[in-house]
Amino acid sequence: MIDFSTHYLGLKLKGPILVSSTPLSESIDNVRRMEDAGAAAIVLTSLFEEQLALESRTLDEDLSRGTDSFAESLGYLPDLDDYRMTQEVYLEHLRRAKSAVDIPILASLNGATKGGWIRFAREMEQAGADALELNTYALATNPKQTAAELEEQLLELVKEVTSAVKIPVAVKLSPSFTSVPNLALRLEGASAKGIVLFNRFYQPDFDIEALEVRPTLHFSTPSELLPRLHWAAILFGQMKIDLAITGGVHSAEDVLKSIMAGAGVTMMCSALHIHGIEHIERVLADMRYWLEKHEYDSLWGTRGCLSRRSVPDTSPFDRGNYIKTLSSYSLRQTVAAF
Repeated sequence: MIDFSTHYLGLKLKGPILVSSTPLSESIDNVRRMEDAGAAAIVLTSLFEEQLALESRTLDEDLSRGTDSFAESLGYLPDLDDYRMTQEVYLEHLRRAKSAVDIPILASLNGATKGGWIRFAREMEQAGADALELNTYALATNPKQTAAELEEQLLELVKEVTSAVKIPVAVKLSPSFTSVPNLALRLEGASAKGIVLFNRFYQPDFDIEALEVRPTLHFSTPSELLPRLHWAAILFGQMKIDLAITGGVHSAEDVLKSIMAGAGVTMMCSALHIHGIEHIERVLADMRYWLEKHEYDSLWGTRGCLSRRSVPDTSPFDRGNYIKTLSSYSLRQTVAAF
């Protein structure tokens, strides 16, 4: 029997697949189905600080400026005027989810002001969350704002939240930081227990007939997994902070690659919308088949085997391989032409 158990945020989990933040988890019946299908933990849909502010119509200047820093903030998806998860509804749903299943329930907080994050983080902890995911996206729109300032803003926020709660905190990062390893190390110093690679930025589209800019939502594809594998493989072994991969995880192969790169867990969202919640069970069955075929006793035994520190040739992670890859592609194209 294959041992699928993994570790993430100090939690011992029965498997490597977590359900990422998705509207699917707004139904308690779906939460139960996720556990039955083999999900090891569930990240509830995000509580948006902006929605709470909009309800009371007290959106101050600080919150408005925060939209320059967090991609899912006001003006992006979802349409916060229609968003259903108010504060009390969210906390009650968290309590009901905790009572409905035995697997860990993680709360997700998407905010823009430091005060809001701290207050809601404490309330989520009191409602029974096993851990907290800070859903962030640093977006530079002001040419006078430096990359260092964006990082400091994020680090200060994380320090404030981690000092306010006792449950473990993970930070969901964007892929646009200049030095992901340095930021990860500093987040560890700010007492974050995990980082999630990476947040997906919902890019707006242009309607050239109506001359409008409109938000768009597309499900992820497996091709999006590659940069996540790349950075997980580089980060693995360089620090103690736990790694999770989300975005592009659709199949057993995707999960296996993620663990081999160095992640402790993977998160699924789009795949469940496309294939249904029971897709988790099929993925786990395919993983079991692969591990048995290759004579592994446990999934954890594969962790980090393809990380940068584990492979004899590190060039695939370095600039030198860029030239080699382009050259080999050019040669193949030339030969094919003949």
